[in-house]
Amino acid sequence: MDILLVDGYNIIGAWPDLRVLKDKDLAAARDRLVEKMAEYQGYSGYRVIIIFDAYYVHGTEKKYNNHLVEVIFTKKTETADERIEKLAIDLSNRRTQIHVATSDYTEQWAIFGQGALRKSARELYNEMNLVEKGIEKKVKKIQEKKPSSKIPLSEEIAEIFEKWRRGQK
Repeated sequence: MDILLVDGYNIIGAWPDLRVLKDKDLAAARDRLVEKMAEYQGYSGYRVIIIFDAYYVHGTEKKYNNHLVEVIFTKKTETADERIEKLAIDLSNRRTQIHVATSDYTEQWAIFGQGALRKSARELYNEMNLVEKGIEKKVKKIQEKKPSSKIPLSEEIAEIFEKWRRGQK
């Protein structure tokens, strides 16, 4: 199993569209990141966990699922980096590969020590663009295969039915 740990605010600050959204509405930027990571999770098969510092959200530690993505807000005294390092240790085993998405250079070196692989914010952004294109292709393919009618009709019969539908004789 592959697990992707995402440093939420680091990614929001690095992705152009989320950075612009963050300046207007931080909660909307968080929600948009969760939506994108849900698409990533569904397409890649990775288990995705997004970690946000409690620095921007007042209150106690929170953990919940949104779009099947795990979202964690750290304790007030804990940074996202510290939680990511703990999770990298706790979740690591022989059958699990941990990936950490962050552009924090110090964090990257710390997670290497835990045996995790890193994805920079730019790498994840590029991967996400490929995922979105892949999803578009699959949707388009499904729509092209979908028959317009469940019963094959000749053009003549289809024309008659269309006239009836419009109330013409």
